[in-house]
Amino acid sequence: MQLKAGAANRVGLVSTNSIRNGASRRVLERLIEVAPIFEAWSDEPWVVDGAAVRVSLVCCGREKQNLRLNGNSVSVINADLTALASDLTLAGSLHENTGISFQGFTKGGPFEIDGLTARQWLLEPVNPNGRGNADVLRPIKSGGDLVKRREEAWVVDFSGQTQDAASLYQSPFEQIAKVVKPFRALNKRPIYRDRWWIFAEARPGLRKATATLNRCIVTPKVSRHRVFLWLHPRVAPDNLVIAIARDDDTTFGVLHSRFHERWSLVRGAFVGAGNDPTYTPTSTFETFPFPAGLTPDRPAASYATDPRAIRIASAAQTLNRLRENWLNPSDLVKRVPEVVPGFPDRILPVNAAAAEVLKKRTLTSLYNQRPTWLANAHAELDAAVAAAYGWPEDIGEEDALERLLKLNLERSKGS
Repeated sequence: MQLKAGAANRVGLVSTNSIRNGASRRVLERLIEVAPIFEAWSDEPWVVDGAAVRVSLVCCGREKQNLRLNGNSVSVINADLTALASDLTLAGSLHENTGISFQGFTKGGPFEIDGLTARQWLLEPVNPNGRGNADVLRPIKSGGDLVKRREEAWVVDFSGQTQDAASLYQSPFEQIAKVVKPFRALNKRPIYRDRWWIFAEARPGLRKATATLNRCIVTPKVSRHRVFLWLHPRVAPDNLVIAIARDDDTTFGVLHSRFHERWSLVRGAFVGAGNDPTYTPTSTFETFPFPAGLTPDRPAASYATDPRAIRIASAAQTLNRLRENWLNPSDLVKRVPEVVPGFPDRILPVNAAAAEVLKKRTLTSLYNQRPTWLANAHAELDAAVAAAYGWPEDIGEEDALERLLKLNLERSKGS
């Protein structure tokens, strides 16, 4: 490197904005060991020959300089191209958070079917193995499905079964043999090609972690707003959904606090034309320090009588109830049991006029509007979570990030 050899005093680079995150950030980390960043633009639109991307522009130098980030004077520029006093790139993984957050299933082929077909198969007579098709059929939700209203989709899930065992579910298997097998035959990976009736990534860790839960927490991997929802255990999370294997309202509440949201924004990346923030199990969830005694490695029963947990859970329940009432008002929807037991009820509009209203009632729309009642519900939740940490309830975000990083470093070094 010219800088390291002393042959140059300054260097500039243009890269995609992903250089701020994950493994890509190591380039900047190594660079600033030799020459600190003195000026940078963290996230700029860049159009060349019709190709539109977002880039980071970075200037490093050996001499002392006045620092500027995104056109503003700052006192520090970190490797993730933030000016935070607390450098969250230093945060490490926490043992208490491992094995709890997972990416959803990667199908690797056309395993999806429509609701009409799924219900026809659910009502078919039992198969030669004496089992119904409900064993291998599940509704499925993508990241977009969580925040928008889309046509329902189901999926055939033979994961964990041999080909012979799967073939005993006659209608689903014949469909997968017809459409997935030729698709997978073109795959270069032998395991995908040979095990064509199985999802490409079936996430056994996720299945094991959620097997005994009544529900689990999910969030879109990429989303304009960082929202968390409850998912019924029979609903499959798709690959752009992050699933968190907890079913208690206290964990839900901590995750939906402004402190975790801010942490996730700094620790995550930004992708797509909308420059939407991402959420990952490793860099985001596994580094976030929960309040002492409320960490996700503990069973919820261990803090069931803790006043801090009770207050957070109550605020989280209120937030979720109000949101659900807005999304699916009782005068606009009817709840219809599924054709066989064990699946969540269907939520259907009561008439065509209601259907038109409901099209506009999505989580994205709600958080774009952020009405007073929603802001108030979040404020109460934030206050409860701040109190659980032992912080002032009106603590500023920069102060909170500094304290969170301190907690992370104390715990990660002790892991």
